[in-house]
Amino acid sequence: MYKPFIHDNFILETKYAEDLYHGYAKSLSIIDYHCHLIPEEIANDKKWDNLSQIWLKDDHYKWRAMRTNGIDEKYITGNSSDWEKFEKWAETVPATIRNPLYHWTHLELKKPFGITKLLNPYSAESIYKETAEKLQDSNFSAKGIIKQWNVEVICTTDDPTDNLEHHIKLNKNKALRVLPTWRPDLVLALDDTVSYNAYIDKLANVSGITISTYENLLLALQNRHDYFANNGCKLADHGINEFYADNYTLNEVKHIFSNIRSGNNLNTEERSKLKSALLYELSLMNHNKNWVQQFHYGALRNNNQKMFDLLGPNTGYDSIGEPNVAVNLSNSLNRLEQQNALAKTIIYNLNPKDNDMIASMIGNFQDGKTPGKIQFGPAWWFLDQKDGMEAQLNALSNQSLLSRFVGMLTDSRSFLSYSRHEYFRRILCNLLGNDINKGLIPKDINMIGKMVENICYYNAKNYFEF
Repeated sequence: MYKPFIHDNFILETKYAEDLYHGYAKSLSIIDYHCHLIPEEIANDKKWDNLSQIWLKDDHYKWRAMRTNGIDEKYITGNSSDWEKFEKWAETVPATIRNPLYHWTHLELKKPFGITKLLNPYSAESIYKETAEKLQDSNFSAKGIIKQWNVEVICTTDDPTDNLEHHIKLNKNKALRVLPTWRPDLVLALDDTVSYNAYIDKLANVSGITISTYENLLLALQNRHDYFANNGCKLADHGINEFYADNYTLNEVKHIFSNIRSGNNLNTEERSKLKSALLYELSLMNHNKNWVQQFHYGALRNNNQKMFDLLGPNTGYDSIGEPNVAVNLSNSLNRLEQQNALAKTIIYNLNPKDNDMIASMIGNFQDGKTPGKIQFGPAWWFLDQKDGMEAQLNALSNQSLLSRFVGMLTDSRSFLSYSRHEYFRRILCNLLGNDINKGLIPKDINMIGKMVENICYYNAKNYFEF
């Protein structure tokens, strides 16, 4: 009898893992507390003509694999037809064996499309036609796919200058909560003076506050922070190269900000001081609103200058960086803790060498009141695969409390990426099932099952106060 590659017990190596996944994890709703979906596409219930449009557009994971497979750029980001791009992706898929893309691809075909055949050059045409037909059905629109996956909350990623009109439209319907997330990265993007000042001018315009001084900047940020809060925001997110915790005086940062607003370039020390001050002030705002703040650190971005000039950022030319962050991370959290102003915090690392450091660091700042107040975030980006997830789960288990973990997210621009939650849940249940099988944890399926439910759903619901 034919057994599809993605079957009911995919990844589940023991009967215990099967019981945990099917009995406790599988049917839980999804809280996607960090993603890059476009709110407008959800609000307008976007539809796609074919799998290329929903699957390949903006997916730099696939783009990197296609380039490595020798596929010409015209079939990746160029002006080739949708079918030609899909055909080249289908040609690449068999070459992705042991890359997480192979699992993700077939999980996403299985749900929501119900396709269990393997994607390759021979099956490409039939899969393309079958999915194109299904994409015309209302069950496969943006909202239809979200409903199929039983998604309860979506937190998008939004710049302080965004007007949030699509969130406002969406949240008139309480069946699905689509909440903004405050992502003020460009406030710290001090390397290019011209671009920075253009952004500050935009911030001034939307806030209605002339930003000529550092004090004005903080007032404008507070204005937008309040606006986000009034429109349902409960989370902040900060994408940073490393943590900034320099010593500085208020007069110093006033002068530095005045300097860049005058059109002058800052030196390394000045940039670091101003970033340290801004990150601290933004963290105070987060605490005052009882928001959860997230820190994604460690990406080495835009490594290929030629392709950056051609295609811009977020096109598949980033990699894992090697910042030494332990001291600055400690100082950053400690500075806030001394002021009784440390918000609930999630820390995401990109270099696996930092797993145990982060898992141990969070224990320094738990408050004995909020369970898991400081979190080691789920495996992110280059670590978002089976080995990376298991390594994160093991480090967290060894150094902290896995039972208090807030679980998985998609971190994706694709509406088909909700299979990441299924993937995580299978991996988690398999890890725990193997431990039961080895006698490392009790053979109490109900007790371990409740822990699985908490990690996959209830911990996040309580932690974020959704």
